[in-house]
Amino acid sequence: MSRISFRSKELENQISRRKAFLGPSLSTHYHNPILVERGRGTFLIDFRDQAFLDFVNNPASLGHCHPHVVRAAAEQLAQLNTNTRYVYAELTDYAEQLTRLFPEKLHVCFFVNSGSEANDLALRIARAHTKAQDFIVMEGAYHGHTEELIKISPYKFDGKGGFPQPANVWKVPVPDMFRGDHRSDSNPARSYALHVKTALDKMKTSGKRPAAFICEGMLSTAGYHPLPPRYLKQVYELVREEGGVCISDEVQSGFGRAGEGKMWGFELGDAVPDIVTLGKPMGNGFPLAAVVTTKELAASFANGMEYFNTFGGSTAAMRVGQAVLEAMVFDDVLRNVDEVGRHLKKELNKLRDRHECIGDVRGSGLFLGLEFVRDKSSCLPAPGLTTYVVEASRCRGLLLGSDGIHNNVLKIKPPLCLSREQADLMVTVLDEVLSSAPSLEDEKMKELAMGLEEDQASLDRVNQLVRDCGYGAGRTWQGEKGGGAFKMSSSHHFLVGVLVGALLTVVMTRSRSMLN
Repeated sequence: MSRISFRSKELENQISRRKAFLGPSLSTHYHNPILVERGRGTFLIDFRDQAFLDFVNNPASLGHCHPHVVRAAAEQLAQLNTNTRYVYAELTDYAEQLTRLFPEKLHVCFFVNSGSEANDLALRIARAHTKAQDFIVMEGAYHGHTEELIKISPYKFDGKGGFPQPANVWKVPVPDMFRGDHRSDSNPARSYALHVKTALDKMKTSGKRPAAFICEGMLSTAGYHPLPPRYLKQVYELVREEGGVCISDEVQSGFGRAGEGKMWGFELGDAVPDIVTLGKPMGNGFPLAAVVTTKELAASFANGMEYFNTFGGSTAAMRVGQAVLEAMVFDDVLRNVDEVGRHLKKELNKLRDRHECIGDVRGSGLFLGLEFVRDKSSCLPAPGLTTYVVEASRCRGLLLGSDGIHNNVLKIKPPLCLSREQADLMVTVLDEVLSSAPSLEDEKMKELAMGLEEDQASLDRVNQLVRDCGYGAGRTWQGEKGGGAFKMSSSHHFLVGVLVGALLTVVMTRSRSMLN
């Protein structure tokens, strides 16, 4: 196979300019970054017109540059973009549509611009309601980049440049069913939930009370571990008994990624939180996020201090949010996530059977984790191999990333428009990379990964897949097959509202039947 160097004057120039004008703490994906110019569907395209199959950019959940969302944003920006101190239908229309996606008690929205803003506001609401300051968090969790969120994010404060665990933060173990202490227990959900009870007991002994337990509906940075059935339900009961509230961080797992016909990760746990935070996929790449909570908690937060967010809830943001829900209906996203997600997981499990280095395949929908180990008998983490796989896959046109407490978990969260053919190509590339990977110590594997070059035959294969999707070649996209393209006149919006309402009714009926 021919191999080429992907360093170029254009790329080197952009890297130099980043170093000159941006802070050094700002990182890039991959040892040799990609100079991207555009995207469509599941693909990112670089300055050479080279396509990459994207399995890591979950904010563009409907696909990069979804035409309906782009059109909605452009049309609204051309008409009006203002803030919530004015009265406009876009705000209340979207709030009503959004809350119909949730259990009945979650009926009040606060709109913000990012998942970090949403989680920061959720902490404020929890403190205002409970008059307490302590938080229970999951080991390895990350909830955002503000100062308050870094303090409750072990992923950050336990890592490089971190600091000692704050006195008001209580970590509990990840319910790890692969190598965790309780993986063989008859009731692992209860065993892991008891760690939360221990934290609550220690809190009480020290004269403190919980403000909240905050946990993702599906764990991401902590290792893509699915929570054991009824774990959240038991934990929520324990926390509420001590006066705390329960926050479900759905910034990564929300809006249909969980599979099984669910909109939210917490639905898989047979539990209903008091606060839900939303972000990344909410605007399909547009800065849109939210906190959804109960009337009771919202009333506690209304203590006389006004809450105002200049761009949170703007007319453009609300129209984009509506467009995302409309596109989910037209693109039949929930069905695609379930069907393609099940197919992909089945194929990844076949890879696990063939490769000694794959210890576990886990998750649901299109929120999957693949854990690399040195061998199946020891199950020792293999972070060096994980780095090698990520870099080697990039050289073959497949974009992946790694996460987990040991940085040995391949995170798999592609756009939700992923097709079976694209899923199969991902598995093929991964198989090729693992079949050709040498068996070396971690540091040697990482060093080897830094010297990899692109495989042109593999890259051509991705370009052909782009053409097969109807996107054409070069800088002109030919058609929108598979990209969810449609143009709606104003007369169609009522019909779409009915369709969205029908979708939400079906989703909520399923959820409530499971909770009863």
